[in-house]
Amino acid sequence: MFKKSSTAYQFEKNNKFADRVLVLSFPPALVFIMLVALKMLAPSMAIISYATIIVFNIVFLLPLSFEMQQLKNYVKGVAKGEMPRDEVDVSEKDAKEIVEAVNSMHRFWAAKTDNLEAQAISDTAVLDTLPDPIMMIDRSGNIIGANLSSRVLFGKNITSKNIEQLISSNNFIDAVSKVLKKESESENLIFYIKKPIEQKLYAHIKQLPYQSKGRAVAVISLYDMTKAMKIEKMQSDFVANASHELRTPLAIISGFIETLQTTAKDDAEARDKFLKIMQEQAEYMSSLIENLLSLSKIEMSQDTLPEGKVEVKKIIEEVAQALELKAKAREISIHTFLEDNLPIITADEHQVKQVIQNLTDNAVKYGVAKSDLLIKAKVVEQIPPSKSFKVAQGKALAISINNKGPKIAPENLARLTERFYRMQEHKDLNIKGTGLGLAIAKHIILRHKGNLTVTSTSYNGTTFTIYLPISFE
Repeated sequence: MFKKSSTAYQFEKNNKFADRVLVLSFPPALVFIMLVALKMLAPSMAIISYATIIVFNIVFLLPLSFEMQQLKNYVKGVAKGEMPRDEVDVSEKDAKEIVEAVNSMHRFWAAKTDNLEAQAISDTAVLDTLPDPIMMIDRSGNIIGANLSSRVLFGKNITSKNIEQLISSNNFIDAVSKVLKKESESENLIFYIKKPIEQKLYAHIKQLPYQSKGRAVAVISLYDMTKAMKIEKMQSDFVANASHELRTPLAIISGFIETLQTTAKDDAEARDKFLKIMQEQAEYMSSLIENLLSLSKIEMSQDTLPEGKVEVKKIIEEVAQALELKAKAREISIHTFLEDNLPIITADEHQVKQVIQNLTDNAVKYGVAKSDLLIKAKVVEQIPPSKSFKVAQGKALAISINNKGPKIAPENLARLTERFYRMQEHKDLNIKGTGLGLAIAKHIILRHKGNLTVTSTSYNGTTFTIYLPISFE
């Protein structure tokens, strides 16, 4: 009991220690007063005896009161969720048992809390790895939990919003309302949103089982159908375009085969002429199929940023060398003007080479004979913005390809990158082509978050400029 008699006790204000001492000392005081009144005890002796009792009570109550104060503060701290660093050390048996019981309860709930926190962290980590947005809502439709995909799609602060603020589709809100009002156990629907980006979404809204605890009463899972629809459209477009473009050369080949089997069966001159045309049409079909496959492949990877490192200077030199013989056949001279120390860029090397080669090949094909073809490359501070798509920020590499020729009319400039579009002048001159080269170039540049500009004047010819970001920040 007197184990802490040497400790410097620090009592809280209003601890009522003095009141306890006086209350405990009051009955002996009455006894001493009666004894003095009956002259059975001298007043001085009564005072000395009463003072001795008071001192005894102080000595007895002081450590007990201090331990009770410690115990009270400790239990209050635990009740508030505070985790005291040291357990209370008391000497009284009953107080020890109380402290041990509190300590045991504290350790039990601390372990429970740690396990629950670990489980919550684990569950959150699992939900964050899921590719589809998942949100939990309370009875009022407030979002009280969301995985990483949801936060990426709708913003980091979605847990402070109501589901109606997040998605404005009336059909979706009605479906959520049915589930929250318990009119339906689950709802499935397809709806569209325009913000933050235009998407087609499939939603599954389901009540949580009554055994679940907490404020969450329903869970909403979303699946983005935009990419699947895009792929489906690309497949249908591919089939439609291929069948349309292949129909004419196939009809020509079939017609000549039929002629060779009948009326021109023994005509050697006609046979040689027809076979040459059939070969040209077969080569056109082969080139067309190759370009269509290339375009479809590029579109499939449209949403994936390239990660390779590319030396554009090397590619330009290789392309210029590869097309040198073709250019000489038309007496066109290829000249390159490359800025010193061109940086290595983050890009798909094969696709970058494909763009530069397509545009340079077009420049040779459509340029005026006995002229110069200029290829320039330099670093620019930023990519020119586009009205129809988002370009990368920061410094970029500008690669321009210029040939000399007649001015291209504005109405034709606007359609150059359309699939299968070919200018009538080129058709009249019987210049071979599939009309897919610039469409392929456009989609490659879009994948790289770059831009393609075209200018055409009567005195300087036509210039195609490719802008590719140096890196993706």
